Parts: sequence; C-alpha cells; structure tokens
Amino acid sequence: MHYGYLNGVIAPTDQLTIGITDLSLLRGYGLFDYFLTYNGRPFQWDWYWERFQNSATRMHLPLPLSKEDTYSILMDLIERSGGVDVAFRFVMTGGYSADSITIERPNLLILTESIHPVSPVQYEQGINIILDEYVREMAEVKSTDYKRVILLAQAIRSAGASDVLYQKDGEISELSRSNFFLVQGNRLITPNRHILHGITRRTILQLAQADFQIEERPVLLSELYDASEAFTTSSTKKVLPIVQIGDLTIGDGQVGPTSRFLLQRFNDLIETW
Repeated sequence: MHYGYLNGVIAPTDQLTIGITDLSLLRGYGLFDYFLTYNGRPFQWDWYWERFQNSATRMHLPLPLSKEDTYSILMDLIERSGGVDVAFRFVMTGGYSADSITIERPNLLILTESIHPVSPVQYEQGINIILDEYVREMAEVKSTDYKRVILLAQAIRSAGASDVLYQKDGEISELSRSNFFLVQGNRLITPNRHILHGITRRTILQLAQADFQIEERPVLLSELYDASEAFTTSSTKKVLPIVQIGDLTIGDGQVGPTSRFLLQRFNDLIETW
C-alpha cells in the first residue's frame, strides 16, 4: 500500500482527494517534481528541494512547509511503505479560488509510488526517438502541462520510437521528460537553455567532470551528424543511450563506451547512497 500527504493529512493514497474547483483542474495551473529513494534515502534531496522551491517561486505558489518539515514527512512515508525504495511525486496546485483565477492557498500533495525501472534491453540496444519543433513554455519550471507529448503519443508509437526530442529553429532543448547529451570525442555536450535543469543531468555532469571536457551551451541539430553517441538522463532513465533520432543514426548505431561508463558511474553512486 502506498501512502501520501495532503495539507497536513497522511493516509493511503486512494483516500486523498482534492476538490473539483482546484485551479489545477479549472485552469491547468500546477507544478510537480519527482525523485527516487535509494537505500531508504531520498536521492539528491537538497537539489530536488531547491528545484521545487524555484518552480513554486516562479509560479507564485507559496510553499506551506519548510525543507526540514518536508523531509520528516518523506521519512514517515518511507517507513509506512515498509522501508522499501519508492518514487516520490510532489504535486502543488493553484488551490481553491473564489474567482477561479486568483491564487489564495495552494494544495500540496506528496505521493509515494512504485518505481518502474527502464527495461535492461534498452540500455543494451539504445532507444529511437523522433523530432518535434517545439519548446516548452517556462521550461525551467516542472509544470503539470504535458499535453504536447500526450498529443504526440500516437506519432511516437507509429515511428517505433520511445520518446521525442524537442527543437526550435534548429536548436535542441530536451526530450519530453528528460535531458539530452551528445558526445563528440572527449567532449560531453548538453543544452543549457530552454530546458528543465534535471537533477540526474546535474549529477552526471559532476561525475563526468574529471574525465571529459564538458560543454553546457546551445546545441544545434546539425551537430548530431558529428556525434559519436547521444543519451538522455532522468530519474527513471538514469543514463539511457539514444541510437537513432528521426532518420539519423547516431554514430555507428550501437550503444557507445561513454554512455556505458557514465551509467556505471551513476550506478556506483546510488549503490551506496
């Protein structure tokens, strides 16, 4: 059984409810964050809280809890889950509003969920993705607006792909729910604007800094032709190789040594987290 928190109440998640007049339903106004635990401890908690706080500030949603109080709730929920590792999903909505537009008191929901790891075969074979000309509004905020990738779901399936890579006017930003990297020789290159600054992305940059020349900068579609490897990073994907983007095969179409090396580095880190 999974437990969650809503505005001071901890209960099984199927017993937590938010009213139908919440701004998240009426206006689509809300944000979220998502992270995993390893060995019973939230991964990179300081960084995730910093990002959640930044998203709330940018969306003018006052946080009802301190960082310390929130951490205590997380540990309580982990204990109620039997001590097994879980995924945490924070959802902060616009709350109830008398005029259906003015923010008054946000609702804060913290859910525990089962972890759904990536299939091992995808790490061995890599994934295919499609391209879409799009850039997310307020990309630095992890908002609940994911309609773009939902609308593209059929196109992704029809292409035999796993996800979509966003680009605008020839400049790459990110995948629908993860960050993007490409490899050129000893250079590790990742977009630095029009993106959500992922925590796994930040972790990989830290783990790679001693072994690679790191470039955080605007990245053009044309640079894919010279890439020996590409991969994406996120909480669930870790370091997931990309072998094809649209009609373009990346490198030799095989999972490369850099992706494998960084995935192993990441796995070593979480093993003793």
